[in-house]
Amino acid sequence: PDTIFALGEDGLKKYIRTIGLYNSKARHIIQACNILIKQHSSTVPENRDALESLPGVGRKTANVVLNTAFGWPTIAVDTHIFRVANRTKLAMGGNVDQVEKKLLKVIPKEFKVDVHHWLILHGRYICIARKPRCGA
Repeated sequence: PDTIFALGEDGLKKYIRTIGLYNSKARHIIQACNILIKQHSSTVPENRDALESLPGVGRKTANVVLNTAFGWPTIAVDTHIFRVANRTKLAMGGNVDQVEKKLLKVIPKEFKVDVHHWLILHGRYICIARKPRCGA
């Protein structure tokens, strides 16, 4: 976080301007880096509440960090996973929280760390939103 914080908001924008909402993301990232430096000794906490207290970090982002950085068996339900889970009837739900809870119940323990990546890829390339190639 120290190196990114040193860039400042405008400096960071130069690197992320091609992504959507880069202005607010740059602001949140700099604010989050400042908090990580001051309150967490420049380390990313392995704690959902601490992560979700950071600017711009919600449940999905916290799940991504806990899963990819710390190996937690969490599932960050994005638009792809939400679509795949509902279309396949693997975990039907009206919102991402419902789908996440159901997926965590039905996915075997040995697959929970990796399944979120598999479902994203399946949704991105096979079970796509328009003209799905998955038979759904």
